[in-house]
Formats: sequence, C-alpha cells, structure tokens
Amino acid sequence: MSTLAIGSAAPDFTLKTDAGTTFRMSDHRGRPVVLFFYPQDDTDNCTLENQEFSAAAADFHSAGAVLAGLSPDTVEAHCQFRDKYGLKALLIADPEHKAIKPYGVWRLKKLYGREYMGLVRTTFIIGADGAIAAIIPATRIKGHADRVLKTLREITAA
Repeated sequence: MSTLAIGSAAPDFTLKTDAGTTFRMSDHRGRPVVLFFYPQDDTDNCTLENQEFSAAAADFHSAGAVLAGLSPDTVEAHCQFRDKYGLKALLIADPEHKAIKPYGVWRLKKLYGREYMGLVRTTFIIGADGAIAAIIPATRIKGHADRVLKTLREITAA
C-alpha cells in the first residue's frame, strides 16, 4: 500500500464504469477530477454519500471537474445502484482493487473491536496537472460533498 501526499502524481488506472465506458485517469489531464472512494453500493452511508454528490453534480461540473465515485462493486451492481437512486456521478467498478490499492484506501479497519480489511472512505481532488491537490477523509458523511466542493473551488480559484 502506498501513501499518497498532496503534490504527488495521481496513480493512473483504467477501469469500467456504469456508463459502459472505460475510465482512464490520465485521459482527464487538463481538468480537475473529484474521485470519491466508498465501500459498497446500496448501503445506508454509501447511498447518502452518493445522493449528496449527485445533488451537487451540476456544481462540480460547472467548476470544471469530472465527478466520479469508485467502489469495489461490479459494473452491474453500479448500474442497479444508479438506477435505484437516480445517481448522477459516474460510478467506477474496481472489484480487483486496481485503483483502490494504489490510492491507499484499502486498510485495516475496526468495528466493535473486530479488525478487518476494508475500504476507508476518502475523496481525492486531482488537479488539471494530474497531481493530487487534496485528500479529504470522509469522517462525517452528511455534508462531505459540500466540503469537497468548497475545497475544489478554493483550489481552482488559486
């Protein structure tokens, strides 16, 4: 597992999306990318997070950013999740952890004294230059998308 830092190059990856397309990080150079990692489709907190990002999708797009969520779920699961809740962010499938591991979000977690490996909910803002401009842990789901949007606007205004 790597530890990424502000200013380091965003790891490149190529994965399938719910839109039936292939998402390659390096193809988006020239505009910022908001990449939010979440653990699992159709669970309470992941649904809330995706709904908040969807509600703000037009604001992210007007700020010039590509908005994408990534989880270890399959493309099929993403399509069902998107359709069930009318989600607007592009959903990237990573069941083999091709992006999850390089971004360092697959870690040891604890819940009620039990330890297990899982995805740590984190959002990365990748600058137009392909470097990581912000790393925002989702310590509280409610309001996370607004915090990310505020950070994106601060970065793009600078």
